[in-house]
Amino acid sequence: MKRIVLASSNAGKLREFAALLAAADLEVIGQQALGITAAAEPHATFLENALAKARHASAASGLPALADDSGLCVAALDGAPGVYSARYAGDGATDAGNNAKLLRELKGIADRRAHYCCVLVAVRRADDPEPLVADARWHGEILHAARGSGGFGYDPLFLLPERSLSAAELAPDEKNRISHRGRALRELASRFAEWQ
Repeated sequence: MKRIVLASSNAGKLREFAALLAAADLEVIGQQALGITAAAEPHATFLENALAKARHASAASGLPALADDSGLCVAALDGAPGVYSARYAGDGATDAGNNAKLLRELKGIADRRAHYCCVLVAVRRADDPEPLVADARWHGEILHAARGSGGFGYDPLFLLPERSLSAAELAPDEKNRISHRGRALRELASRFAEWQ
């Protein structure tokens, strides 16, 4: 198996990526396991942040690296929390804190449309001039209260209207099949053979 560093310390993301990339014969190693600290994410777009994280992890490890920058974009909040999704309630925010802030911001707002966005970037080395990029969106609505115990992040608040389930109520394999991250990762994995 070829090793690739995941430029994330998020245990939920590591589980999802490891499961989805095993079929591509890739062993996913979390950057934390290699003592790599998180990269700065100062950019205004998911793409720029993902590229910065991938280059940072590759430079620190000497291995190919994969980074994801994902977030929840809410129509009524002009796309917020967006790139600030993980720290919406402030630096060091928990999922519960971020979810509570989102519900406060949407109090009394009828338009609950939202989507998850995922941008994935893989680099063969830190200065790779041809990073591999894939992206996907997952559309839904924001619930008025959390439902379900699976997933992570905003999943308990993210309703899939056509299923009448929150993302946190989906089985992990089903979520991986239909989510923004799952779709982007399958696109990326389908192109790994020609890219490596």
